[in-house]
Amino acid sequence: MAAFMARCRSHLFRRVFRKSQVLEFLARCVLASSSRSGFCSSQHPISRFPVPKPASLPQDIRDAFSDLEEKTGFIPNVAKVLAHRPEEFRAFFKYYEALMLKEGNLTKAEKEMIVVATSAANNCMYCVISHGALLRIYSRNPLLGEQIATNWELADVSPRERAILKFAVKVGRSDTLNEGDFEALSQHGLSQEDAWDIGAISAFFAMSNRLAHVTDMRPNDEFFMMGRVPKDKSR
Repeated sequence: MAAFMARCRSHLFRRVFRKSQVLEFLARCVLASSSRSGFCSSQHPISRFPVPKPASLPQDIRDAFSDLEEKTGFIPNVAKVLAHRPEEFRAFFKYYEALMLKEGNLTKAEKEMIVVATSAANNCMYCVISHGALLRIYSRNPLLGEQIATNWELADVSPRERAILKFAVKVGRSDTLNEGDFEALSQHGLSQEDAWDIGAISAFFAMSNRLAHVTDMRPNDEFFMMGRVPKDKSR
């Protein structure tokens, strides 16, 4: 760590860099350090339950694996772990898609904020890390995931987003809701149907968080670096 900080001071802070260059430098240093130190999660089993080999799975689940790998470049461990129970795999991802991929008043970034904030409250490492990566991508903000995971009330979010997160966290904790909670959403252009969406996402991931704890689900290493370095359009 001392050597790392010395390198930062000598090669970074004595010169003026663009934000993207700073983030890229830090990301590469962290990745290299974790690889050398053996801290990568790939050295830990991704589940305490048996993880089936793809060749042993039903064709529709193998097809789902192929689609995921084509879209992301890897197969998220949640898919590998849930494949242990094919019927539950199908039900999980069908509901996930119904909630997270539907068009509506909530943006993709707002949905991911809900997942990160409620998953942090439930101490779910897998969902915080994996959906924190998606939040960084959809928000185009490499700092927002950690801010919300640490303390969403202090994060750099808009009043509308803060109202969404306040409602979502109450649902995630199973707190009693009253008309004032719904009125707070309506003040930011969010309807009763939007409240349902916020609540359904919070509830779904409350289940997902607990299942991740039961299985000791581990996030893919790839998630840690996703969305941290802005794309350099000049290249």
